[in-house]
Amino acid sequence: MVITDETIEYVGILAKLELSDEAKEQAKKDMSDMLDYVSKLNELDTDNVPAMSHAFPVNNVFREDVVTSGDTREQLLSNAPEQKDGCYKVPKTFD
Repeated sequence: MVITDETIEYVGILAKLELSDEAKEQAKKDMSDMLDYVSKLNELDTDNVPAMSHAFPVNNVFREDVVTSGDTREQLLSNAPEQKDGCYKVPKTFD
């Protein structure tokens, strides 16, 4: 596939890039090389290759959402440096 100057201009507009003439030529060459590589990959016979979504066998591991007894207020406040009326007491951040 041949990459034209119009294609490079259009991609530059989409990417909001102002490319110099040298950068446009380099981008045209790079895009052409990428498309050539993809077309080479399309030549591979993948009929008997199973589809996959990840390179490694990964399964979602879900745990049952079980409610436990939880922490009590006394346990939560036991490590508080200061407390007042059953709540954490913190310094003022502004007046």
